[in-house]
Amino acid sequence: MKRLLLLSVAIALAAPALAQEAQSTAPYAYRQLADAAQEARAQRLMETLRCLQCQGQSIADSDAPIAGAMRSLVRERIARGEQPEAIRQWLIERYGDYVSYAPQLTGLTWPLFALPVVLALVAFLLLRRRFTRRKSA
Repeated sequence: MKRLLLLSVAIALAAPALAQEAQSTAPYAYRQLADAAQEARAQRLMETLRCLQCQGQSIADSDAPIAGAMRSLVRERIARGEQPEAIRQWLIERYGDYVSYAPQLTGLTWPLFALPVVLALVAFLLLRRRFTRRKSA
């Protein structure tokens, strides 16, 4: 009875480890295009695309399974003759603006581009006002 109880506890503790998926990104990571120029274009594009899982890494640097799948998609589309910018647009449509390290100016993103300029202008005006008061006093 004691052995059966120990065996069931051991199986219960090992179950999460046994349930993990054995995924390898190796097929995606090492499959390169035969044409060196196409591979270079694909690599440049992959360095400008953000891994959705890692978020801080490009898909070229990430070992996450989704980054491997995205690398594979980029290479397939480059091999078919698509332009890198068209592939970027397709990925943005599929995953959202966050996937690109080079955000586009749209109706939703313009405040992000305008805010630093506005803050710098306000800081300049406040500093100018403060220093002109000191000189006149």
